Amino acid sequence: MAETGVFPSPPPPPAASPLFRAEHFVWLTARVLEQRLFAHHFLNGGADPVETALDAYGNEDGGYGHALEPDLRGPVSRPLHTAYALRVLDSIGRCGGRRVERVCRYLTSVSTADGALPAVGPGRREYPAAPFVPIRDDPPGDLLATGPVVGLLHRNEVWHAWLFRATDFCWQRIESLDTPHPYEVEAAVAFLDSAPDRPRARAAADRLGRLVRAQRLAVLDPARLGDWPVAPGYAPAEHHFPHDFARGPASLARAWFTDEEMARSLDFLAGRQQEDGGWPLTWRRWAPAPALEARPMATIEALRTLRAHGRVIG
Repeated sequence: MAETGVFPSPPPPPAASPLFRAEHFVWLTARVLEQRLFAHHFLNGGADPVETALDAYGNEDGGYGHALEPDLRGPVSRPLHTAYALRVLDSIGRCGGRRVERVCRYLTSVSTADGALPAVGPGRREYPAAPFVPIRDDPPGDLLATGPVVGLLHRNEVWHAWLFRATDFCWQRIESLDTPHPYEVEAAVAFLDSAPDRPRARAAADRLGRLVRAQRLAVLDPARLGDWPVAPGYAPAEHHFPHDFARGPASLARAWFTDEEMARSLDFLAGRQQEDGGWPLTWRRWAPAPALEARPMATIEALRTLRAHGRVIG
């Protein structure tokens, strides 16, 4: 048979289980790291293979690069790559030890004058990057980059000198937010859910939740999606939902939504699984490879969110 160079994607095997369908999608499309993560979270796979796969993205400076965060290409270390590496380690219970000490030294080296992390950081410009994460010579500290990192380090009881100023930065930014955009809210929740000062965290979360509802940042009824605005600069389908803020029932953001609103949100998330078994991306796609690599990441996150809220996934 003559080769045409066109290889149609085979359909997933028929199965009622969302997990079974997602497994087919992951083996078909995911990087080795996400394959190992999927196996760890859903197939009783070990943590060691995940760490081994993550090592391929590490650099001598203690940071991570090599398009670990798909929207930033090239080998150089970036804060967003390193933040994803820490989320991986946190999810497998390995966020500690000498590896994380090296990461904290890297974070210190790239921090801004106020002790925060920039979204990208200064660096070489010859490597491709998504237009919505531009590389700047003197980038400011960014809550999106800093909040989730500081939160997970506190959750894992990591103590490092860098954390003191970075924690102060997060408090200042979160408590001064008045017109946040949804990703800032997600970053704030990631910090508040693990901040050591629990009364202060609960007070800040309560104020933030009122802003989310008043400014209509979360779609409360997916059946009327058009009634909720998309934040300026976002892609047309880049809405946020209660499950985006409350990834699990223990999150402080869970109190922002009624049981009915949360149930509708989770129903919507479950219903977004596509025919190929994966979940879609909502943000802007700027190149084929980043979109291909990010969908398995989104799929694993969707499954973990559903399971955390007690939904049966298979």
